[in-house]
Amino acid sequence: MEITCVTFDSADPAGLARFWSEALGWRAVSTSPDGTSAVCSPADGGPALEFVRVPEGKVVKNRVHLGCTAGPLDEVSAELERLLALGATLAWEEEFPPEIAAHYRNLVLRDPEDNEFCLGGGTPPG
Repeated sequence: MEITCVTFDSADPAGLARFWSEALGWRAVSTSPDGTSAVCSPADGGPALEFVRVPEGKVVKNRVHLGCTAGPLDEVSAELERLLALGATLAWEEEFPPEIAAHYRNLVLRDPEDNEFCLGGGTPPG
């Protein structure tokens, strides 16, 4: 078995797919003719993100979320600003003991439909 996609319920599948495609630097979005679903995927293959229209909005914290990296620790702030400009919002930043914080940051953000995701940078503990 292998994962082919991660599916998100969405109010605006095409809009959310565009956000994630831009955020991840992936290729263009493919939208169904009736607008009820959209997909974005990496140019080199691999699992895609799929967005499917549902009538209800998000009401609770995600039980699963994407973990993303900004790369080196000194690039986290610039990547955060880029994501905020695309429509993400900052939920909170994890607090670590000084010996970990000197080498690693992890922020929890929300996409335009309030789905949580992590943005880490540097060398994770352990």
